[in-house]
Amino acid sequence: MKSWLTRLKHIAYNTAFIYNIRMMIAFAGTAFVPYLLGYQLATIPLTLGVVAAGLSDIDDRFSLRILNQTYTYIGFFITAASIQLLFPHPVLFAIGLIISCIGLILLGSLGRRYATIAYGCLVISVYAMLGVDLFEDWYTQPALLVVGAVWYGLISTISFLLFPVRQLQDKLSQSYASLGDFLFAKSNLFDVDMTPGSYQQSLIDLSMENGKLIGLFNELKTALLTRLKGDRGQKDTRRSLQYYFIAQDIHERADSAHIDYQKLAKIFEHSDILFRFQRILAIQGKACKDLSESILKREPYIHSKRFKHAFENLKHSLQKLRSEQQYDQVWVNALFALYQNLKSIDAQLRNLETERYIKLDKTKHIENQLKDDDLKGWDDMVIRIKQHLTPESVLFRHAIRLSAVLLIGYIFVQVTNIEYGYWILLTALFVTQPNFNATKRRLRLRIVGTLVGILVGYSILYFIPSVEGQLLLLVVSGILFFELRSKQYAQATAFITILALINFNLDGMGFAAALPRMIDTLIGCALAWFGVSFIFPDWKFRRLPRTIRRALNAQCDYLTEVVEQYKTGRNNGLTYRVVRRAAHNTDAELASLISTLATEPDFDASQKAQAFELLCLNHTFISYIAALGAHREKIEDPEILTLLDKALEDIRGALLNDEVPDLSSQNMLHTIRQRLSQNHQEDQQGLIILQQLSLMLTILHQLSQLKQSLSHDRDQNATELASL
Repeated sequence: MKSWLTRLKHIAYNTAFIYNIRMMIAFAGTAFVPYLLGYQLATIPLTLGVVAAGLSDIDDRFSLRILNQTYTYIGFFITAASIQLLFPHPVLFAIGLIISCIGLILLGSLGRRYATIAYGCLVISVYAMLGVDLFEDWYTQPALLVVGAVWYGLISTISFLLFPVRQLQDKLSQSYASLGDFLFAKSNLFDVDMTPGSYQQSLIDLSMENGKLIGLFNELKTALLTRLKGDRGQKDTRRSLQYYFIAQDIHERADSAHIDYQKLAKIFEHSDILFRFQRILAIQGKACKDLSESILKREPYIHSKRFKHAFENLKHSLQKLRSEQQYDQVWVNALFALYQNLKSIDAQLRNLETERYIKLDKTKHIENQLKDDDLKGWDDMVIRIKQHLTPESVLFRHAIRLSAVLLIGYIFVQVTNIEYGYWILLTALFVTQPNFNATKRRLRLRIVGTLVGILVGYSILYFIPSVEGQLLLLVVSGILFFELRSKQYAQATAFITILALINFNLDGMGFAAALPRMIDTLIGCALAWFGVSFIFPDWKFRRLPRTIRRALNAQCDYLTEVVEQYKTGRNNGLTYRVVRRAAHNTDAELASLISTLATEPDFDASQKAQAFELLCLNHTFISYIAALGAHREKIEDPEILTLLDKALEDIRGALLNDEVPDLSSQNMLHTIRQRLSQNHQEDQQGLIILQQLSLMLTILHQLSQLKQSLSHDRDQNATELASL
């Protein structure tokens, strides 16, 4: 009996299972209720309404969820009704298409909520084009599309009320799983057999994993903030907030670098010390994965007993290195600092279950621990939209590009009168992405998925002629589309194609629509490729220099805050976490941009090599700052405080103003290190500061040179383009 209860509990906490049940109920309602009422034609707009509402679903607290759904339904009706009323007037329709497309995309500048609702309205507009001739009255299809959306919204809201923190727990679990992947990637840097090429690739992999983790942290922060505003410190939210802060602290410590790993591997290549560090990082990554599973299953996390033995052996190895005097003590001290950092991560994981019961005194204090990025009023809305009214904005270029692609597609349909031509617009809408790389990837997957979907769908219509059987497969296709849409785009496209063929077969158009759908998909993909290649193409609006400057500026702000806390004492308050998050956000943005630029047509080999070298150095630099931040405590030594200020001045000057730093910082480093050595002081904190500043100053010139070189190349290209 107990095992059955355990299984039921695991099923209840299985988010994917609950989500699929929700979608099954939604699609079953739109498929079989009209069938039972003898109004089968209504299945088409009702099902499409569910799809659009599912794509527009936003995780939020209850009050805002209801408000979001209200905005969505109003937007759906206005959009669909406009399509119906303007459709007989091609010129007015084309004008409305351009204005609405640009307006809806720019609405995304106001935040995630508005971007999601706007995208849903764009989807519903094309769905309305597909069924514009299905009903006699202009209001019937818009009303049925909204009814389908309301039906999905009702089921979604009930699911939210039954499991109010489910999506928050999912994001928390995903964050710890990603943190585990980050630790695994970090452990690869301790491989003593790595070559220079494999070391750079390991750094690139680490930077990419860092970007994924930062993205999940940002999503988790948004989910936490909206709930903290609504539940006034509810227990599960407080617990999740503590887990979030602990994850951030582990990330800062794990991302920190106390030494040049490539030199470290050469120096200790015949010692067991690096293998021990690598192993501990790997089992800490496994611990984060286990914690992720515990969060999903809502079970207590049990810290592995392997850690105690592993840390004892590591400590003995370090003490042996120190006593043998075989290696430079600078390296040994750095290894001891790294050991302390890993011990701190271990302590965070070991004490996690006691942290969950921490009670915070004031709800207001809880809310103030997270920076609120929501809109503050109409003035804020105007400012945000104005910021994107320039070709330099990715969002603006995407708005112009997509509206132009849809307009070209609409004109093509009007001129050629091609059968089922509005699938062209639907394909172009789904495939066209803000950058070239993402669009190119979707083109291939969309074509493959559509072809497979048509072949399978055609077989279904032929071998399962009964309406009941087709409706059952419609439900299954809808469930699988939503299950796979963020994981396997080609498979998701295949299932939505099957759903569409079955859907329109209810009006007798299934067999006839198969081949035209394939042709329309190819034309839509061709239009999407044309749009990203020739309409405001990304490579004519290089963002690399600006992104590099933002990343380096954020790093300098992070270092400034760390230096300040060496003067005033450790403080994990909002100011520190905001600058730290900004530094990691811009690092992730730089990694994403460089990986995207590397796939573009005119990104030559030398620029690519320099860009990836800068990416590695940039992440290394932020790792050095993170190590300095992980050990920050108030110090009294005036010489070290002066050194920190001087080093900060040199770093800011070199990275932000392209200044050549003098040697005073290096001389001060050498002098202070000699003083500490001669006095035989056990000032570990002072030694860590010296080591980290030394590492930063070592790569400072190279990082500054790469920044100047890439900025010069980009500026030169921009000048050449402007002269054309």
